[in-house]
Amino acid sequence: IDLESQQEVFAWVLQVLARRKLLRGKTLGVDSTTLEANAALRSIVRRDSGESYQEFLERLAKASGIETPTRQDLAKIDRNRPGKGSNDDWQHPQDPDAKITKMKDGRTHLAHKASHVVDMETGTIVGVRLDPASAGDTQTVDALLDDVIDNLAQVTDDAMASDQLSDQLTAELVADKGYHSNAVLKRCRGLGIRTYISEPQRGRRNWKGKPEEKAATYENRRRMKRAKGRGLQRRRGELIERGFAHCYETGGMRRTHLRHHDNILKRLLVHVAGFNLSLILRQQCGTGTPQGLQGRLAAVSALFNRLTTALWRLLRLQAARRRSLSLRRALPPACRQALESTIRALFWSRVHQNPASATGC
Repeated sequence: IDLESQQEVFAWVLQVLARRKLLRGKTLGVDSTTLEANAALRSIVRRDSGESYQEFLERLAKASGIETPTRQDLAKIDRNRPGKGSNDDWQHPQDPDAKITKMKDGRTHLAHKASHVVDMETGTIVGVRLDPASAGDTQTVDALLDDVIDNLAQVTDDAMASDQLSDQLTAELVADKGYHSNAVLKRCRGLGIRTYISEPQRGRRNWKGKPEEKAATYENRRRMKRAKGRGLQRRRGELIERGFAHCYETGGMRRTHLRHHDNILKRLLVHVAGFNLSLILRQQCGTGTPQGLQGRLAAVSALFNRLTTALWRLLRLQAARRRSLSLRRALPPACRQALESTIRALFWSRVHQNPASATGC
């Protein structure tokens, strides 16, 4: 199945969510994460000569005067060599789209970069994009916004879905400091998008000859100081990280098993479409978040404990009744009648002494 068909399926899922009031499209949050590629660093080759990493180090050692270099010699040569992991010089022969990058846990791997755009009101993932891991957030956000605008345009083609969308589509954009740049803020301002992007500490800025960038930056700064801006940043971290956790951690997509961006993007579109459909199940069942599941498990455990306790008490009561019945049957008839009359007399004597207790008042 080609990529265009997968994108149409993703857009159809968005239409289904919009009909159920799970897509508004007004306030959008954006963030990205890295996916480990199905490629090993030991297999990379030079772009210019096609040499492997081992062959390249051996050539450097021989050029420095070491005819038969050992592994220790190669490690010593490679230890302090500048730019030894540059993507401009190295690539993987079977997956050239994978780039050398540092993962969030500090390890260096060949990886891809996945970006999500999330509806901040419902948690629906509106857009997905796959880029090289070496690309910065400010370099990929423009294409990501274009994809989101196209997806929402396809949603508006359905009359029932279009009625549930907000009147102000893509009116607000929430992002972290990695997306803060003059070009991004200027373009969003030109599109009429109010930005809520965290600003990194850059010191005193020089705005000479940049009036539009200055206006966009100061407007974003004022919005971030308000209570709404701080609240949107907190909600962005909750909703976007929840999607990353469901899709890549528990969903098993943190490491890709395909190669080339087109194939991986097809898998991502179907994977994220399944996550969006789970929002409908959560809406019908009233649960689905990790904390909600934890609370439901605690409630089920408490109910099970109560049922087992009640069952144990019932069994003990039945055993006591059997013992009492067997004891009465073992007594002679005269003793049995005397015992029953004595118990009956004691009961009615207590009732006459304390009438209030008999009525429950």
